[in-house]
Amino acid sequence: MSEKVILVVLDGLSYSVAHHCMGYLNGLIKADSATLYKMECELPSMSRPLYECILTGISPVKSGIVNNEVVRLSHFDSVFSLARKAGKITAAAAYYWVSELYNRAPFVAIRDRFTHDEQLAIQYGCFYQADSYPDDHLFIDAEYLRTQYSPDFLLIHPMNIDDAGHKFGFDSAQYRNTARKADIILSNYIPTWIEQGYQVIITSDHGMNNDRSHGGILPEECTVPLFVIGTQFSHDPQCEMEQTAICGTLCALLGVNYPDKSVCHELLVGGN
Repeated sequence: MSEKVILVVLDGLSYSVAHHCMGYLNGLIKADSATLYKMECELPSMSRPLYECILTGISPVKSGIVNNEVVRLSHFDSVFSLARKAGKITAAAAYYWVSELYNRAPFVAIRDRFTHDEQLAIQYGCFYQADSYPDDHLFIDAEYLRTQYSPDFLLIHPMNIDDAGHKFGFDSAQYRNTARKADIILSNYIPTWIEQGYQVIITSDHGMNNDRSHGGILPEECTVPLFVIGTQFSHDPQCEMEQTAICGTLCALLGVNYPDKSVCHELLVGGN
């Protein structure tokens, strides 16, 4: 299997809010064009540790990226590095911590904000530093990377849902409405991605609680959505996905070697 893949990580999005508030994505499900799975994030339910988990398949307690203050390059192969080894093109429109994990640490904005370096794991990047950086701007950054460089693997990582959760809490109109806005933004791009044959995974790193934080084991902190869109997914409603299997599953879709990475074969057509 060798496909172009887009991974969208909607930072801080709880499963219940995705299920109840994201009308376009749920409309795709009703039209048999997408499937939504419930997934438990690894612990601690914090951002930088779970970026590492999603992109390397290594849980935080094993990766050593155990909190948001651990600023260093990853010690493990990621989707980016494995794709690069296979001669694939990689890109990311994402929060700057992703650059610190897979390109260079610490992040130097003048050097790293816009990345164009074929020797790096993430060859083409638009990285932002403000949690309030508008999601619609971030998706424009991503679409620029997609259309300009035609990456085989593209990460899109907006932050506004998480930002609203930290400001107003899980059970707030602001948190839910920011998720609704992300759904509207996605509706402007997904039809083109589908038409052009991309395999798309939309998920989250963690959820949010009513203390305006996350990091523990409450269901609203740990239960996150996983939407899949594309012809290479089985769309089996009984499939159970582990967050540690996202990396290997992405590699399987990309047709690159993924030594020692877990794969959710049930998620893919033919169990590939």
